[in-house]
Amino acid sequence: MSELQKSRTGCILIQNGRILDPSQEMDCEGDVLIEGDTIHAIEPPGRIPKDRAQKVVDAKGAWVIPGLIDLHVHLREPGLEYKETIRTGTQAAVAGGFTSVACMANTMPVNDNPFVTAYIREKAKNEGVCRVFPVGAVSKGLKGEELAEIGGMISEGARAISDDGMPVMNSYLMRKAMDYAKAFGVPVISHAEDWNLVGQGVINEGILSNELGLKGNPAAAEEIMVAREISLCRLTRSRLHIAHVSTALALKHIKQAKEEGLPVTAEVSPHHLTLTEECLHSYDTHFKMAPPLRTHHDVQALREALASGVIDIIATDHAPHGTIDKAVEFDCSANGILGLQTAVPVTLELVHEKILSPLNWVRVLSLNPARILGLPYGTLRVGSTADLTIVQPTQEWTLTEADILSKSRNTPFLGRRMKGEIQATIVGGKWVYSPKNLEVSKDVKTWQQD
Repeated sequence: MSELQKSRTGCILIQNGRILDPSQEMDCEGDVLIEGDTIHAIEPPGRIPKDRAQKVVDAKGAWVIPGLIDLHVHLREPGLEYKETIRTGTQAAVAGGFTSVACMANTMPVNDNPFVTAYIREKAKNEGVCRVFPVGAVSKGLKGEELAEIGGMISEGARAISDDGMPVMNSYLMRKAMDYAKAFGVPVISHAEDWNLVGQGVINEGILSNELGLKGNPAAAEEIMVAREISLCRLTRSRLHIAHVSTALALKHIKQAKEEGLPVTAEVSPHHLTLTEECLHSYDTHFKMAPPLRTHHDVQALREALASGVIDIIATDHAPHGTIDKAVEFDCSANGILGLQTAVPVTLELVHEKILSPLNWVRVLSLNPARILGLPYGTLRVGSTADLTIVQPTQEWTLTEADILSKSRNTPFLGRRMKGEIQATIVGGKWVYSPKNLEVSKDVKTWQQD
């Protein structure tokens, strides 16, 4: 009897799906056998007997892909649990097809020391439904004055450092942070805005900001800081990752840095790929974010940069806020929107419009984020950890409040007709989400956080 014919319990067989795995340049129909927490076999359709598995899933018409990885989320815990918790944030993550997320340091207290990092790690281990990788702060209290305890945070599991939400304006401090990051082998993630130039700007500076009577945030604020970060990268040769790029101007510096061979990567958010400043005519604070929504020209440039590889990944910048943070005057409203549950259908627009191939779409949402953070995921190779997502790319649905698993509701996509639905999310061989019952697995200890 062959290995594939041996019947064992605890196995999942996913049949007839379109397997997309950029780590192997694989795009074919086939069956995937999961045994325990490991991908045991990938074979042409029908080659793996059904009695080989305890659970058999027909994925005909769907994509079977490595679990999505979000390098940029805000889980808010500890300290801001009225906005989000590690439990609710990871529930939203698996509902969106994400099996791993990296959470930023702007919690209360700030994740600027190993004790907070360890707290997040243990909380995620006990209450999270997907893998959670903390991002430590660059500076103590995100104040940009003194380096945080970088070595201690990394020893407790931090996979990168960033003051995301608060740009590091002190060039010397950022240079030293890059020196430390290089020594520890982790990337520095930059929120690239010149805070002094942004000032009190709340939307993109231009004709529309004047028309609406709102203070503008100029594209130059991003361009200047991206140029500075690349200069410091050239000096230190530290790995640099530029968060949420929003302007065509910044892309020129990133492209040149890559041509020089500098260790620079960049991300773009789903909203900056699909929304423009024109959405702000309604003064709806759900469209307020930092960096702000930009022009049609910027959106087109971002799409082209993603397709060409100048931008490496899509990251949601999932930023939950309570009603008290958003239901106020536009100037006073908090920046940010939810992103985890809408990332797949929103970014699949680029596939439907043939800007990205299906394989490259998976690459920027799974394989490339894994490589940037040095994670052993983002692949369906036989023998790898069984983190998978099953996506029905053409399934249409409408986002309602009842669909949202986050603790907050601040999304501009409510009521929007979507195309692309998550059919299942599997973490470490465990089935943690399926929309058929709209429930996330309550057994959150069925897999072990690395």
